[in-house]
Amino acid sequence: MLIAVGSNNPIKLAATQAVFSRIYGPEIQIISAIVPSGVSDQPWGDKETLQGALNRARASQVAYNATLGVGLEGGLLEIDGQLFTSAWCAVVRADGLEGIGGGANMLLPPSIVMTMQKGGELGPAIDALTGEHNTKHNGGAIGALTQGWLNRQHAYEHILTLALARMLSPHYYGDTIDVPLPGNSPLKE
Repeated sequence: MLIAVGSNNPIKLAATQAVFSRIYGPEIQIISAIVPSGVSDQPWGDKETLQGALNRARASQVAYNATLGVGLEGGLLEIDGQLFTSAWCAVVRADGLEGIGGGANMLLPPSIVMTMQKGGELGPAIDALTGEHNTKHNGGAIGALTQGWLNRQHAYEHILTLALARMLSPHYYGDTIDVPLPGNSPLKE
């Protein structure tokens, strides 16, 4: 099974490898697909962040004619003057069926909020806050602000698994299985 991930970020690739290995076993091949998100470098709001994930999933699936395309997009969510992290995942099957999952909402500290309001990006802002380099390719904001109790890869594994719900349990969604995938057998129920 060929799975194209719309990113070359090692955290996104590792999260995809971990989830698909657990669910589908060793018969998977994960490849990086450098595709545009079609949204701003620092997406604001769930709508823009989800659109970036969908764009990446669709483009990566098509670019490699993969069994599945995966898009993971991190963004920011503002609610009542407070700023939170946000992340969305989309999984697109070769026949066009799409699964979506999201979450990873964490309150950001005031110094980060000020940087974001000036048009900054979260990764470099967390680097400046922590004194570390390239945190978005490591634990990310989640790892830095939770003191490593949770990290970006685990957060992405969580939302990727949520995005796969539609493909793992198609009968609950009224979907047909045009492309048989491991894990869709009655033995998994």
